[in-house]
Amino acid sequence: MFLSLSAAGTPGAPATDLGYLLHKHPDRAQPFSTSAGTAHVFYPRADAARCTAALLLEVDPVALVRRGRGRAPDSALAQYVNDRPYAASSLLAVALGAVFRSALAGKCRQRPELPERILPLRAEVPALPARGGPALVRRLFEPLGWAVDAEPVPLDARFPEWGDSRYVRLVLEGEQRVSAALRQLYVLLPVLDGAKHYWVTADEADKLLRAGEGWLEHHPEQDLIAGRYLARRATLTRQVLERLELARLATSDDAPVEELDNAVPDEQPGSAEEHTGTAGARVVQAPGASAGGGPGRPPSPAEAGEPTVPAAREADVAHPGLPAGAEAPAGPARAHEGPSAGHGHDGAGAPGVPPVRDRTADRAHRPGHAAPPTGPSLAEQRRTAVLAALREAGAEQVLDLGCGEGRLLAELLGDGRFTRITGLDVSVRALQAARRRLRTDRMSERQAARITLLHGSLVYTDTRLTGHDAAVLSEVVEHVDAPRLPALEHAVFAAARPGTVVVTTPNAEYNVRWETLPAGRLRHADHRFEWTRTEFRAWAGRVARRHGYAVELRPVGPDDPEVGPPTQLAVFTASPKAREAAASPTPAPREAPV
Repeated sequence: MFLSLSAAGTPGAPATDLGYLLHKHPDRAQPFSTSAGTAHVFYPRADAARCTAALLLEVDPVALVRRGRGRAPDSALAQYVNDRPYAASSLLAVALGAVFRSALAGKCRQRPELPERILPLRAEVPALPARGGPALVRRLFEPLGWAVDAEPVPLDARFPEWGDSRYVRLVLEGEQRVSAALRQLYVLLPVLDGAKHYWVTADEADKLLRAGEGWLEHHPEQDLIAGRYLARRATLTRQVLERLELARLATSDDAPVEELDNAVPDEQPGSAEEHTGTAGARVVQAPGASAGGGPGRPPSPAEAGEPTVPAAREADVAHPGLPAGAEAPAGPARAHEGPSAGHGHDGAGAPGVPPVRDRTADRAHRPGHAAPPTGPSLAEQRRTAVLAALREAGAEQVLDLGCGEGRLLAELLGDGRFTRITGLDVSVRALQAARRRLRTDRMSERQAARITLLHGSLVYTDTRLTGHDAAVLSEVVEHVDAPRLPALEHAVFAAARPGTVVVTTPNAEYNVRWETLPAGRLRHADHRFEWTRTEFRAWAGRVARRHGYAVELRPVGPDDPEVGPPTQLAVFTASPKAREAAASPTPAPREAPV
């Protein structure tokens, strides 16, 4: 197997700088032992104008057979007659990774500025198996900025009527960082071969993510690349695609991945309540960017450098009915509990309003403390109201947009009338928690066919969200940056266009009833805003008029005669004309929200 990488010199940057980047001296020929044989690195040419480094892998075919490697499924004689010693494959990729480890990592101790330099490069592979032909080679390399020459190799030049083999002579030319070029070759050589000479484990998924950092998350063929690289291991492929989507969305938002994938703590102690949604739910393999600047579980006030106050989440806020000093449960909270989720109060400020039960207060109750109030928590009341609206609408196919850890999904699965249930969220960890909660790995085939979990964005359209009877946005819109609300509205009401949309959001007027919430503070650190009843009514009416829906507003929780309910709910119902227009694409609105 043979591969060469050449760099052209430029004024002030001699081509021999390639030797520094590869950590191999141009004046030496160096052998390296690998699992498949001996790899040799040498320089056919090394001067200021041009420098070419060559990697030659001498494969030991007998050793491969003895170790059970290098077997191709092409024929019964594959272990005796095959292309493994000659054609570039995963064997060459392994040698590439072993010999040029520092170069792939973009490290250069002697010249630390060099790895970031973009150089005019030329890579050549004289014999490359390409399952998919030259067209696939171009689809894989051209999006990365390479000029691709993939010349088919004939089966036998003496008999042109036999046609071409599955091999190509590959020449790539383009301006790239050396580390990026090597990582692309490291991944795409075995992808084109379509086979690996070793067993694929979870470690391979990590290798793919490391080698693909900075380019794979934006590649249009990432599904094919991940599937082939991981030998079509479905679970590993799905996990990699989720992480790639999250990385791409984080890049587009100029935010760390951790800011997007933080809806669920790393360690999740048991909780009676759930995270019911995040701002910018993402879809696996879908285009988009996050709906906010880091939706999900935000840092604590102490972490953010703010004065420490009880966090506005049900697992963190002491029940107003408890005496001062009542012990709150330890552990991280979920992203939509507390006042935003229907945190209870003692009713002192609202005569005649029934108290709302807080599960956290139940757990925090100690002998000598006031007895916790009875009744369902507001989170339970909210789910009940949402389910009632879905049943009234006769919905059978339901989207839970911002599904979090899957509480609402579990209730939907428990009702046989809902035949197709799709949950969508920005956080990979939240989706993993939802899978655990729903026990998808233990479901019957019939039950599993009803549920789909997706990782994607609400502020970008996705065709997979079409065709549903209803969609739920439960405690989601308040996590979206205001300038992005029109994009969310378009994605849900214009592009997905379900017959019914159920939206819940906190009522800002009710905040005065939360004794633990300081004046002027929002209920959750990640909330971008909280609407009054008038503001929510105006937004709902504007969205309904723009997209051809009728809207009905309902209270959720105790309806305080002065400040209204803690949660507002809107049921949007598409008009017949809107339903007919579902197949017609609508341009995304450009104006900012009122």
